[in-house]
Order: sequence, then structure tokens, then C-alpha cells
Amino acid sequence: MSNKFPQKQVIASLLTVLSFTNILAQQKTAQPNLGSRNVEILRIQNLSFKDLNKNKKLDRYEDWRLPISERIKDLVSQMTLEEKVGFMLISTTRMGGDNVFGGAPAAGTATPINDGFNEEDLIQNTNMFTRKPLSAPNMAAAGTTKGVRQLHLRHFILRANAAPEIMAKWSNNLQALCEDTRLGIPAIVASNPRNHVTTDASVGLSVGVTAFSKWPGELGLAAMRDFALTRQFAEIASKEWRAVGLRKGYMYMADLATEPRWQRVEGTFGEDADLTSRMIQEIIVGFQGKKLGAQSVAMTTKHFPGGGPQVDGQDSHFDWGKFAHYPGGMFDYHVKPFKAAIAAGTSAIMPYYSAPIGKEFEEVGFSFNKAMINDLLQEKLGFHGIINSDTGPIEMMPWGVENLSITERYQKALNAGVDVFSGAANPSTLLETVKKGMVSEERINQSVAKLLKEKFELGLFENPYVDVEEAKQIIGNKASTDLANLALRKSIVLLRNEEQVLPVKKKTKVYFETYFNTGRNADIIKVAKPQYPDVEFVSNKEEADVILVWLIPNGGGLFSSQGTKIDLRLSDNRIDVNHVNELINSKPTIVAINYTNPWVIEEIDKGKTKSILATFGTTQEALLDIVTGKYNPTGKMPFTTPINMKAVEENKSDVPGYMEGPNYGLFPFGHGLSYK
Repeated sequence: MSNKFPQKQVIASLLTVLSFTNILAQQKTAQPNLGSRNVEILRIQNLSFKDLNKNKKLDRYEDWRLPISERIKDLVSQMTLEEKVGFMLISTTRMGGDNVFGGAPAAGTATPINDGFNEEDLIQNTNMFTRKPLSAPNMAAAGTTKGVRQLHLRHFILRANAAPEIMAKWSNNLQALCEDTRLGIPAIVASNPRNHVTTDASVGLSVGVTAFSKWPGELGLAAMRDFALTRQFAEIASKEWRAVGLRKGYMYMADLATEPRWQRVEGTFGEDADLTSRMIQEIIVGFQGKKLGAQSVAMTTKHFPGGGPQVDGQDSHFDWGKFAHYPGGMFDYHVKPFKAAIAAGTSAIMPYYSAPIGKEFEEVGFSFNKAMINDLLQEKLGFHGIINSDTGPIEMMPWGVENLSITERYQKALNAGVDVFSGAANPSTLLETVKKGMVSEERINQSVAKLLKEKFELGLFENPYVDVEEAKQIIGNKASTDLANLALRKSIVLLRNEEQVLPVKKKTKVYFETYFNTGRNADIIKVAKPQYPDVEFVSNKEEADVILVWLIPNGGGLFSSQGTKIDLRLSDNRIDVNHVNELINSKPTIVAINYTNPWVIEEIDKGKTKSILATFGTTQEALLDIVTGKYNPTGKMPFTTPINMKAVEENKSDVPGYMEGPNYGLFPFGHGLSYK
């Protein structure tokens, strides 16, 4: 039998294989940077490992050389059932001086937010959203030390808006506390968005303007149509978050704004499934990277299978808005952006509270809906990451399962596929569910393994600590701010410019005011002349050649809802239309409107409104750069604006405006003019 390969060629091939094997071995054993405060470092074969369980030997879960699957298996085997169920809750955590959800402190008793812990349990007897009594008291937040040491909590939501230095120190203090427990399992801290100009910065939606770099609202990012800049936004925000110890994002919304009255449109990327899919893809990859690692913030894409098509626009935080429907038969259209999120590698997906009607699914909230989560999301769409419930479906929003006990609700949600429950800090009822045999410990182990996998991949077991000085340098630095300022300008849309008033010409006298609360005097904006030397800003309209009025309509925010009919006309959203019309009729007037919903502007659009701009969460400086021509507008509308309220009321909630027919839209999706 002859040898087909020459000896030299065989030797060369062997050397190549050995070299490649050696490279793999070096990669596998590369010493990671370890961060520790309360555990010893074990030295083995010139390598370092953290002795997380303090037993003076190297356990498999502590050995960073091993595959993550082996580390998970070892750690799960060492965890008690109590530790496992505590691990499956994610609840609000409060910094020292942070009283979120607790009501305003008595006058003179408030303490500034600091890097210590809030050690008080927060017990709620009423639903904080519907303001109705709960069937049983709910611990919405535990005292920090108790939560970590006794309740075994390791997943937290931080809602406080604090200075970066304080956040970073607090994060390190929390991780040191977790490290000083039996198994030394680190915490993961999540947050809602922190990098946007937003109108409704309600707890649970957005933190609003912070020390972090300040970008347009989500609708504004979509209006840019600049996917490279969108990716840069996500990469910058991810770096800022990591700098203060935030490693999990409760964001972004892949929901579609097909129902113009829905009270959460501001947090979407608009009505188009393809645009939203692209935005979600860029943002997930920007925050996470191509895969989870030590330089990632793990994303939680929400709200599966799409929260947009709410009946009459009422939101399912409330019992008067508990149902989603699909009168246009476009259920699959709303799922499309979640497919993009899965393809991009999103770490977690959050189902919404809503119960679907008019579809083949059981009429129960999506967190309880096995056909929706297990059958569709996991089996058909192939998502194998974490299923994270929204805040409170077990205790507060059990739509369709109101008659089940709390343990039965846990059972149904676990059987549907939920892995981690948001909104409760006391695991005793979940523990009871397992001990009664309603779900097996093996089912619990499946969820715990998923949650551990995220932590291992993020490198938290090796080093959960941050550099406080570095955080101060990273957050909102000049390079990040410059890009954010560009985005703020690119997000503005020129809707109409019939008489070419825009951009205002040299030596024009401009009177600039914002007017958004009926019954209040207008806010007159004074602009320093050096900023715009060719334009003179005057203090009254009589002196002006041109009036600029910036309207900020506001329906009161999601959590002020009373279940009454939602009206998108400006007069129903804190705009004094008589005042605006007086301005329009007195002088050439530029009307800028901040869109958090597709407002109906027929009350001021009577043939005399020649110049209209759309903003989606931006700054005064960005708007003035557009008005004065320092920046040429390039933005495009992320949704269609209805022509009147009749069109709104007759719309099909699951159908995007550009598909509603020729008589629906005033400004269509994708509309946007430029000066050149």
C-alpha cells in the first residue's frame, strides 16, 4: 500500500495542527483580569482563580479554563433550592437615599442619593399602576443586604438617576456584598434607557436625561435613517453603562407604532417592521457585540410578540387595556422585528402583559401563554435565551388568569417558558410552588442555567468591579457628546416649507417660544447672539419678522392613564391651539412639533401653517441649527401622521399607517424635506 503523501508534507501538516492546537491552548488558558474584594485568590500552575465558595480549593465553576456549560453544571449542583428560586427574581434595587416607588419623603427628611444601600423593604398593598388593591401584599424591593444574603437575589433593576461616580461606587459595593456570600455569585444590574431626550421619563420606561451622553429619543434615532450612527450610539452607550456597572439593558422596544393612540409609541422605532428590524439589529450588536463577552451589555428585547396593536390604544399595564388585537390580520408583521433581534443574538426577550384576542392563541397574558412563548418564540423561532417577564404579571397584571392563585400563576408562567420574574423581591411563593410539586426542580434548573450562562459570558464571575475614575472620564466625554449632537440634528424632520421661510435668512428677527401647558404663559427663549450672529432673537412677537414656536404635546404620560378615550388632537394634549393660531395669523410662523405619538394637527393646520418641523426628543440648540440653516435637515418620518381623529378611530391597530389607505395620512411614513 503506497503512501500518497510525501513525508515532508505530512510533517508540515502535523506541525500546522500542533501549532493550531497550541494557539487554542494558549487562548483557553489566557489569564483573565480578576477582581475581588472578599475572596482569596488561588494560585495554580502560575494561574489565578477566585475561591468564590471559600473552600480553599478550585471548584469547577471557579475554573475559567473550562467550558461554560461545565461551570454551570457544577454551580447548579451546589446551589440550594432557596438559592435557585431567589436567582429567578429580578426586582428594583435602591441606592442609599433612593426612594423610588416609596412615595415622597416628608419635608426636610430627604437624603441625597449615595453609594450606600437602602435597607428598607418596600411592601406594596396596591397596584402601583392601576392603583387598585392587590390580592396579597407584594415586596417590590427588598432591603439590599437582606435581599442578597437571605433572599438570594442576584438580579436587580436600578432606576435611580445618580452621578456616574456614585453609581460606580455603589455597583462595587453591591458586588462586594454578593462576593461575601456562600457561593460568591455576582449580581447583574439592569436599567431602562438612560441616553435619550424623552417626554415621558416615567419609572419603568426611561430614566430620561442623565449624565450619560444625550441622544435623540428612539423615534428620533429611527428618523435619522443613519444605521452607522445608530451602531455608534449603541457602542458608546454600552461603554458608558459598563463603566458604572450596568450590564443588562431592559431595552429596546421592537414593538411597532401601528396604533397611533398607544401610550408607548415614544419608546418605539416607528411603524415599519423593516426599519425597526434594522434598528434593533444595529443596537443589539452595538450594545452586546457579535456575542456576549466582558465588553457587553446584555440586551432584553421587548415586548414579545409586539405591544403595539392595543385595543383603542389603551396600554396593558391597566385592566382597561389588557387586550391586544389584530383586526388587519398582521400578527406576523409585528413578530418580524423579534426575528431580527434573535438573529442579532439578543440575550433576553420580554413578553408583554397583553392577552391576545381574535387569534388562535389562548386569551391569557403573553407571559402565561405557552403557545406564544414555548411554541412560537422558542420552538418555531428558535430563541433559546432568557425569557424575562415584564414587571408584575404574577402579582399585578395577571390578565386572563385572575382566578388562579399566585402559585398557580407561577406554575402556568413556568410551563409557558418564563425564566426570570420581574417585580417581586420575595421568592417564598415561587419556592412554595416548587415544594408543592407544581413544577419540578429540574424545570427550575433549566432557567437557573440560562441565567448563569449570561453571567458567565459577561465575565462577571471573574471581575464584576468597575474603575470609578475611569467611569468619570468615559461618561459623556467630548467625543461621545459630539456624535450625540450630530444625531440630535439628524433626527429633525422638515415636514413643510411652502414659502421657503426656512432656513431663516440673514438679519431676520426671530421670536422664539415654547408653549405646551394650557393655562401657562409662554416660555420665551432667549438666545445669545454670538451663537447665531446672522439672526437676531427678539423678546416679543411684535418686533419679529418670523415666529418660531416649539410645541411639546403631552397627554400626561402613560401612568396617568384613567382609561378614558385617547384623543390625539393638540388641544387634548396640553397645547393652547388658540394661542398658536394667533401666532400663525400674526406673522410668518415656523411650527416645530415634538412627536411622541402621531399627533393630529388639524386644529392649527388650516392652510396658513407653511413651515412645519418634527422633533422626536432633541435640544433647543439642535432645533435652532436647523432653523438657521447651520444644519440641513435630512430626517424622515418614522410613522404616518393621521389627517384627523376620524382616521385615527377607524384605523386597524395592527396595520401601519402607510398601509391604511390614501385618505389616512397627512405626512406619510418616510416623508422628509431638505433645503437643498
